[in-house]
Amino acid sequence: MSNFKPGPILKSLESTSELRKKLSTEELPDLCAELRRYIIDVVSEKGGHLGASLGTVELSVALHYVYNTPDDQLVWDVGHQAYAHKILTGRRDTFPTNRQWNGISGFPRRSESEYDAFGVGHSSTSISAVLGTALASKLKNETREHIAVIGDGAMTGGQAFEALNHAGAAGANITIILNDNGMSIDPNVGALKDHFDEISSEDIVIANEAWIKSVLAVSDTTNEERNAALLQGLHRDSKFFSSLNIAYYGPIDGHNTTLLVSV
Repeated sequence: MSNFKPGPILKSLESTSELRKKLSTEELPDLCAELRRYIIDVVSEKGGHLGASLGTVELSVALHYVYNTPDDQLVWDVGHQAYAHKILTGRRDTFPTNRQWNGISGFPRRSESEYDAFGVGHSSTSISAVLGTALASKLKNETREHIAVIGDGAMTGGQAFEALNHAGAAGANITIILNDNGMSIDPNVGALKDHFDEISSEDIVIANEAWIKSVLAVSDTTNEERNAALLQGLHRDSKFFSSLNIAYYGPIDGHNTTLLVSV
């Protein structure tokens, strides 16, 4: 394992609480660059899910920077995109053992880390999982957050539809992040894919980025006022989600850490 050297910023972080305390938002892109290089170095020699995890480096950093993990519950659908998550949550030095005999799992695993809120490996389970934990927290009067990260391919699975149907009527505190990159094992097809294309065009992404920057540039507003303005500007009429009583905001450039943190 000594052949793999994390960068200086990554090496200085032993927990997500240190990530939140030590780094400013301006330093997060440098951390992302170090994470990406470390993942490439290890996977190039050891194997694993490279593309999926490279696609969520900025998202992983932003989620752990904003949310109070592991108290806030974060679930990755399938889990093959969770390498940056694993590295940031106490498995940096053991990451070279990923998918090796007696090494760490290639997927989130509850027995491996308190940050792995749900054991995964199959698609379309994340929304059901966070809905269950959110309803439990509601019964216990807990204030923790519950976040599911699901890809556009996994969103077409039957269990995801069941969970969305339940979530829209349950009144539970959940956030669903749709990681829409147009790929799963193969390019996605079907009516839902066409709808996602409709609501996430490049023009909308560019317009949203300009809107976010304009809102953040206004200095004489409170955080609450800025948040309200961001939500208003990012709300999109998704026939699919609105019919299930779920608000859709976006799309956002998933490789812009500053924008992800703001949103």
